[in-house]
Amino acid sequence: MKRKSLKVVVLLLAGCLVFSSCIGSFSLFNSYAKWQRTMTNNKFINAIVGFVLMPICGSISLVVDSLVLNTIEFWTGENPVSAEIGKTRNVIGSDGTIYAVTTLKNGYEIKSPNGEISHFYYDKKTNTWSFEQNGELQDIFRFNNDGTLTVMMQDGQELNVTPDEAGLGEVRMAANGGYYFAMR
Repeated sequence: MKRKSLKVVVLLLAGCLVFSSCIGSFSLFNSYAKWQRTMTNNKFINAIVGFVLMPICGSISLVVDSLVLNTIEFWTGENPVSAEIGKTRNVIGSDGTIYAVTTLKNGYEIKSPNGEISHFYYDKKTNTWSFEQNGELQDIFRFNNDGTLTVMMQDGQELNVTPDEAGLGEVRMAANGGYYFAMR
């Protein structure tokens, strides 16, 4: 009887892993594969080293991704390997200015060339994005349960829109006093 219950438990656990639909992003394996393709400037050396390492490193990263990291990603919505917290990238603004954008745990820090720092924050509890500059925090928009957005205008007005081009047009019209200015 003991063996039969052990088999049932093993089958149930295997079923949980197989049927949980935690396909995930396979961030660890993809990071390994990217490193393997770019470890040297010579694609032939990369191929030879990759041929030797893939059965060991590739299979280990694939198993860890499948059983652990993708399951964490499925249940929490975040993959611990794919997080780019602390990484800084240079982003060119529409005016040609280069900004340093650092990924934070709950948003982004933007540093302009003159040293001015601004923040975009995301609050999971309220599902809201906010903007902070010079110590002043202002909500920008909130994701609603019905799939719409509530946009907080500068004049204090709140506008419910759809998250598409039509909604963006509504926001532009409201921000410009009913006039629409085409953007390039």
